[in-house]
Amino acid sequence: MAMDGFSVAALTFEINKELSGAKPDKIQQTESDELLISFFGPNGQKKLRLTANASVARVCLTEDKKQSPKTAPLFCMLLRKHLSGARLKEVTQPGFERVMVLTFDGTDEFGDPCEKRLVAELMGRHSNLILVGADGRVIDAARHVDFSVSSVRQILPGLAYQSPPPQNKRNPIECDLNTILEALKQADGKEKIDRAVLGLFRGVSPLIAREICIRTFTNCDKFLGELDFSQKLELATSCYTVFQAAAEQKFLPCYLVGKDTGKPFEFAAVNITQYGGAAQVVQNESMSQIVEAFYAERDAKERMAHRSARLTKLVSTNIERCAKKLSVQLAELSDTDNLDKYKKYGELITANLYRINKGDKSAVVEDFYDETLKTVTIPLDMRMSPSENAQRYFKKYAKAKTAKAEITNQLKKTRAELSYLESVEEELSFAETVQDLAEISQELYEQGYVKRTEKNKKKQALSKPMEFQTSDGFTVLVGKNNKQNDILTLKTAKNADLWFHTKDIHGSHVILRYEHGKVFSETAILEAAELAAKYSKAKHSQNVPVDYTLVKFVKKPAGAAPGMVIYTDNKTVYVTP
Repeated sequence: MAMDGFSVAALTFEINKELSGAKPDKIQQTESDELLISFFGPNGQKKLRLTANASVARVCLTEDKKQSPKTAPLFCMLLRKHLSGARLKEVTQPGFERVMVLTFDGTDEFGDPCEKRLVAELMGRHSNLILVGADGRVIDAARHVDFSVSSVRQILPGLAYQSPPPQNKRNPIECDLNTILEALKQADGKEKIDRAVLGLFRGVSPLIAREICIRTFTNCDKFLGELDFSQKLELATSCYTVFQAAAEQKFLPCYLVGKDTGKPFEFAAVNITQYGGAAQVVQNESMSQIVEAFYAERDAKERMAHRSARLTKLVSTNIERCAKKLSVQLAELSDTDNLDKYKKYGELITANLYRINKGDKSAVVEDFYDETLKTVTIPLDMRMSPSENAQRYFKKYAKAKTAKAEITNQLKKTRAELSYLESVEEELSFAETVQDLAEISQELYEQGYVKRTEKNKKKQALSKPMEFQTSDGFTVLVGKNNKQNDILTLKTAKNADLWFHTKDIHGSHVILRYEHGKVFSETAILEAAELAAKYSKAKHSQNVPVDYTLVKFVKKPAGAAPGMVIYTDNKTVYVTP
């Protein structure tokens, strides 16, 4: 869900309350489209996040301790130059739009007092962070917008800042009951009531529009033209109640958690009742905390997906290459299926030399390999003698035999490479930190898939495997990538520990640590197996087969790719991740 006018209004109210009069103490640009500004003021030390990422755009108070790059980007340097020593005068939301303006009282290069504005436009793919000078011109922006991007509005240093084009909608917090009722009367009656509310009033999201209509009629099935005067008055009253609460800065921040998924899927500055028992409503006095909690998981996934895009493309390209190579090799292997026939033809011709003449197109002879001695027709080269035809088939046999052995060997290597690359692809889906990606990149470099760069010239220390506790107290270790799987299984684990892995499915190595004097419980074995299934390609499946055995029965073949092992004396348990 993207920001709506009500959420921005609630955040504006909260940030004004907490930061008005505060001074920027530290300015960081943690991402190309994200700022973290630490303020010090009457309410102590506070940190503000400003994000212009299309899918997670927001401005809110935060406790994030994300590190910034060693070298500050130009936009960050300009912010430090212009806002250091300034005081945050106020935070405003122009026209109930998805825009937040932070106005600072500072000084210009001559030391004269002046106002500067940091504008956060939170409008999906058009989101941006813009620093505007006292003369109303753009000093710089997180994202430059030129004519190639927009012919309507450019955001470039030196140009006069223009607010986003106004929508042909009414400002809800400036509407009284009669204004809302009159708007509903004049609206297109062919639209459903929630779509009508959405199209009439600025800053209203589909979620808020549905909430207003469901509070009024319990559903959104009616068309606006079907409503009589009293029903339109009811709808107008519901709108006014929600709009007036925002006008009076009476917000009820909340986010909704799906009953089945357990994950947040909507947030709002208004209490949401439309989902009934299908969702849990989690409320908080702080809109910032609601927004941060909602976006925490999505933000992390978005950043990691962006950072892992290069590696993901590299691995998927190589997987496609291996798949095509495998297809060609299988076709070539099928062509060698005739090698036994070539040998038989050569021997049958040799046994019947006296019956075959040079210039014959074919030879019809008894097949002495068949119990019934049925006849077989052998194609001949008319230009060759019978013995030369026999030698021709023997040569074909020898060539096909050599080719089969070589293709079989190459098939084994291709299948192993494909299996390895698919395991790396699975690793990338579980990567949670920049270090996880760096380790995978280093692994791919060592395997020859990534070119040598400054980043992978030096070997990095591997991160620690994930650690869990079973419900009855046993320790479980889970590898994050192939190199870590090798170290975990072959060096860290002891012979008495149990080793787990999904059967014939790519996944992490899992170790259930042995504790002196304690016997592995059935509960511990099942929970360790569930973790092995969770951190595998079968994470979304049910009844996943997981093999387990003592670590002493796990071996690594010479020359095997990282993460590849063989094992014996195993048992199998079926679990659901």
